[in-house]
Amino acid sequence: MNLTIVAPILIPLATTVLCIGLWKDRTMQRFASVAGALSLMAASISLLYATSDGDIVTSDAAGWAAPFGITLVADTLSAMLVMLNGVIAVALTIYSLGAIDTKRESFGYHTLVHAVLAACSGAFLTGDIFNMYVWFEIMLLASFVLLTLGGERGQLEGAIKYVTLNLLSSGIFLAAIGLLYGMTGTLNMAHLSIVLDRAENPGAITALAMLFLVAFGIKAAVFPLFFWLPASYHTPPVAITALFAGLLTKVGVYSIMRTFTLLFDQQMDITAMILMWISGMTMVTGVLGAACQFEIRRILAFHSVSQIGYMLMGLAVALYALANAQPDSVVARETATVALAGSAMFLLHHGIVKGNLFLISGLIQRLAGTSELKDLGGLIKTHPWTGVLFLASALSLAGIPISTGFWGKFVLIKSGLAAGAFALVAASLCVSILTLYSMTKIWAEAFWKEPPESMPEPLAIEGKGDQVRIGLMAAPIIGLAAATIGLGVFVDPLYRVAERAGDQLLNTEAYQRAVLGEHYDRAVEGTLHELATVSDGGHVPVTAHEEDQP
Repeated sequence: MNLTIVAPILIPLATTVLCIGLWKDRTMQRFASVAGALSLMAASISLLYATSDGDIVTSDAAGWAAPFGITLVADTLSAMLVMLNGVIAVALTIYSLGAIDTKRESFGYHTLVHAVLAACSGAFLTGDIFNMYVWFEIMLLASFVLLTLGGERGQLEGAIKYVTLNLLSSGIFLAAIGLLYGMTGTLNMAHLSIVLDRAENPGAITALAMLFLVAFGIKAAVFPLFFWLPASYHTPPVAITALFAGLLTKVGVYSIMRTFTLLFDQQMDITAMILMWISGMTMVTGVLGAACQFEIRRILAFHSVSQIGYMLMGLAVALYALANAQPDSVVARETATVALAGSAMFLLHHGIVKGNLFLISGLIQRLAGTSELKDLGGLIKTHPWTGVLFLASALSLAGIPISTGFWGKFVLIKSGLAAGAFALVAASLCVSILTLYSMTKIWAEAFWKEPPESMPEPLAIEGKGDQVRIGLMAAPIIGLAAATIGLGVFVDPLYRVAERAGDQLLNTEAYQRAVLGEHYDRAVEGTLHELATVSDGGHVPVTAHEEDQP
């Protein structure tokens, strides 16, 4: 067992169990939660370093070699997202010390947070499609309880919408896995990639791919499957919303990127056009929804939808470039690599920036007593430091030079122009302008205008206890804002890592060899174990050699 790749899953799982054991001791639960988050971040740094030279790190569960057992796989993209998991974990747990009330802590808040973190790490690192489903279900269960924690009416309403659509997603996902296994006889994604490339009827595989796209699309909140997100993100405490915005939708986007580069690359022209339409419509509908809102968290929730369109834009452009080029075209390959690098950059950028904006909205509500724009005003005079922190993240979200958002959009637009996806590029530029409008609206209403006469009384800050809680809420916001600025200024290392992630997504043979190891040649020959080849809607089993059985 390779502890480097297993640790990002084991640490939050162990913290979950520890918090259960400390159920009656709130102080020790808090200590364990922060310590677990710091440990997760350290483990994620170690994993990113292990993949820094382009290696793909693998580990076989219980010693069963792939594809017979469950394999954990970490390439650069997986390691980047596990790193994001660690960053969000540290920021969230520290913020929660000042923001989460005693009642929710006593109901298992810290336990559930680390269960979600473990599920996210598992989904990013698994090399088995059914194991991905298992992590999705753990994530859904823990996140649903987090949404309802406290039992307020608004929370329950949002949680019902959230869980209903996500259960539908899980049902479609499981059905798609069953059909896929029936066609191929394997669940290991590296092995699936080899078997599906031998399919005699790629149209049947593409039809099956659409089931996976719907299942993952609901998780990622893409058009037209996104309406559960703005209906639920404003209902729980801000710390929970920041966790969801920073991580949960990224799992859905990652799953789409992984499966449509590794498994479902048979008819790229069809999938590219579908993804381009989904990406463009997700951007536009999300930003138009945000422009109509006048409550900070609702605005940010709709912008989460809009920004998901940018994350998918890189994948759509990459497939479009490859589908419309000559086989083995070097130019198309470079364009696709750059496009996927843009998506990888945007995943990291959005997780940090949008998570931070939600944390800032919670701080504003704590200081001013409301997050309704009509009831806010004058914060730049009363709390100028809050305005500076908001601007750092808001301008990055809008893509102002030289922020991470600017560089991510620059890379995506550059690759889009090179691939000839002009309509999608035009949509992305228009959406950026409307994003800036929404962020300017928050700034003008909450910070710049004079306070209204009917402005609610701010929550009292009395004594050192309240000051400490405000400090605990502000500390991770400052850290994430600094990370946003730093990644924008020193973008070259980030881009190099993202470019390597894009190159690895396209180099499916390297992924297959890393996972299957000595079994790779037999897998290519079709003699590894009992396989199936798709033929005219049916399948013809291929008998395995006895010596190839586990």
